[in-house]
Order: sequence, then structure tokens, then C-alpha cells
Amino acid sequence: MEEMFTRAWNDLIARDSGPFHVRLIIQPVVATFLAIRAGWADARDGRPIFFSTLVREPARARVMLRNLWRIVGKVFLVALVLDAVYQVIVLHWIYPLEALIVATMLALVPCMVIRAIGNRLVTLTRSRRSSDNKGVSLDNPRPTSGEDKSDWPPRPNKSQ
Repeated sequence: MEEMFTRAWNDLIARDSGPFHVRLIIQPVVATFLAIRAGWADARDGRPIFFSTLVREPARARVMLRNLWRIVGKVFLVALVLDAVYQVIVLHWIYPLEALIVATMLALVPCMVIRAIGNRLVTLTRSRRSSDNKGVSLDNPRPTSGEDKSDWPPRPNKSQ
């Protein structure tokens, strides 16, 4: 049993060289791009951060996981196939558990982490904008590009 764990660990570490090592960069980048888009969409629609929803609301886990699979499923499947091809070429055998570990690390983990970061950034930016806009009065709106801006921002009237 110890030999199996040692072999698996050594096989996983050795993937950073040899054929297909570029996929260790490309696949997380693709997952990151898809996750940023999904995080922005979540924030625009007012949905909470993906991972916190999984932890706090287990009843919604099924819907959330289906959404995750829709976003990153193709990248995950490509990661599985490429790792299987890598294993056949280099190891002359396919180890499914190792392929699942590699695909998870290359597709699912970056997607969940970056999606949360993208959602948080958009949410913070939106809340900052809304707090900035609260100070603007509807009676004295910000001047447009063609108007005189010399009296902007409005100054308090000292005569009152």
C-alpha cells in the first residue's frame, strides 16, 4: 500500500516535465477565464459567492454544483483526457485516481477560487459606487460633458 502512495505521489510530481506539461499552465488559465466571467455574472445577478453558498446552504448544493459543472465541465473533461494520454505515453498505464486529482487541481480548484474573487471584486466595486452615488443630490446632478463644471461639486450655501 505504501508503494502505491509513493508511486502516485512521484507520478503526480513528475507531470511538470515531459509531454503535455504546457497544459499545467493552459488549463488553469482557461478555468480562470471562465470563472471570472461566472463570478462577474453572479455578482451582477446578486448571487452570493459560490463556495460560501455550498457551505452555508447545503440545500442549494445540487443547483450550485450543476452550475459549476456547466461552467468548467469541458475544461475538466479535457484535463482528464489529456492526463490519460500523458499516462499512456509516459507511464504506459492509466491510473484513474491520479487523473481525477490532476483534473480537479487544473480545472475545479481554480474555477472555485477565482470565481469567488471575481464575485467579491464586482460586489465591492458596486457597493463602493452606490455609496459614492448616495452623496449626489437629485436636485443638483453632476454636470454633463457640455455643461459648465466650474461650480461642481456644489458648495453649501452660507447665506442660510
